[in-house]
Amino acid sequence: MNSKAKSFSFFIAIVAVLASSHFMELPGTYFNCFFDGFSTALSFSIVNRHHHPHHHRDTEDDKAKQSTCDNFIPNFPTVDPSTTSIVCVDRNGCCNFTTVQAAVDSIGNFSAKRSLIWINNGIYFEKVIIPKTKPNITFQGQGYTTTAIVWNDTANSANGTFYSGSVQVFSTNFIAKNLSFMNVAPMPVPGAVGAQAVAIRIAGDEAAFWGCGFFGAQDTLHDDRGRHYFKDCYIQGSIDFIFGNGKSIYENCQLISIASPVAAGVKSINGAVTAHGRATKDENSGFAFVNCTLGGTGRIWLGRAWRPYSTVVFANTFMTDIVSPEGWNDFNDPSRDQTVFYGEYNCSGAGSNMTLRAPYVQRLNDTQALPFLNSSFIDADTWLQSFSS
Repeated sequence: MNSKAKSFSFFIAIVAVLASSHFMELPGTYFNCFFDGFSTALSFSIVNRHHHPHHHRDTEDDKAKQSTCDNFIPNFPTVDPSTTSIVCVDRNGCCNFTTVQAAVDSIGNFSAKRSLIWINNGIYFEKVIIPKTKPNITFQGQGYTTTAIVWNDTANSANGTFYSGSVQVFSTNFIAKNLSFMNVAPMPVPGAVGAQAVAIRIAGDEAAFWGCGFFGAQDTLHDDRGRHYFKDCYIQGSIDFIFGNGKSIYENCQLISIASPVAAGVKSINGAVTAHGRATKDENSGFAFVNCTLGGTGRIWLGRAWRPYSTVVFANTFMTDIVSPEGWNDFNDPSRDQTVFYGEYNCSGAGSNMTLRAPYVQRLNDTQALPFLNSSFIDADTWLQSFSS
């Protein structure tokens, strides 16, 4: 099989995996509209895969591609060229690059300018790594339902969960707007060995995500380390689907569990939203969820104490009844009950009832909650730019 045939097979495999997975069982979820939006991109992909570049005469395929690019008018934002450069990615060949990684590689090391990588509608089936040497990069998609970077590594295939991310960010000052990060490895059953599959790993400081989607099952979003900001994002997974040792605030985000439905009267737990990894008292990390919504399927915990000083707060968040009455789990290590910081403040919905919460969970008062309620939690006044900047 030649390289083009392999690439096309991979693309079809994405659709096949998603269509046969538990994702498609959720009515009204993102994947239905996501693939509706990609119908045009898929048709162009099929045309381009049959293109033979060594023919000297124009074929109908050549004409179709040329017509696509003739009508292509990118809606680049207005920027100051003295402070920001723009490169363009389009999978149909109408831009500077056809892959996101090639665009990243083109940026000079330690550039003081912001490098905006404008990514056109489409599925980019590739693994993308942004090294420490390339700070100040922005990924700008055209909407999280129409632009996605997709890969399918697992802990087994990547030699470790930390390396399975479809996108891995090690640089500082990374920004992403209006696109999705997806890992389409098959959804594992709870306890499966080596099936963790990360959509994105964020290991650089001062990263911001606006209107982005994060899709996977176990360990979807690796909020590894550093200060991070998430606004108006859609985050989907099943087990520990937001995990790591970052210090991050999630504002106005949708948190969607895709854990298997649990029959009425059954008390088993098959999912968890967070697994925060603060290991010592001296570390300065934690997750704050503010004005979010939590729903989906399964019976889940709000968090598991991955490390002894795990720190997570939910404030002003609506929770459906998928949240178990005890709410949280100490990773089956009672010694962690004395060191974790799990708090809830002014939440609503059937899942927010704290009557039967685990004894180490805190019902925060106004004073206790205040440090977690806005972007000062991550020192945003010193680094966070506005969405339009």
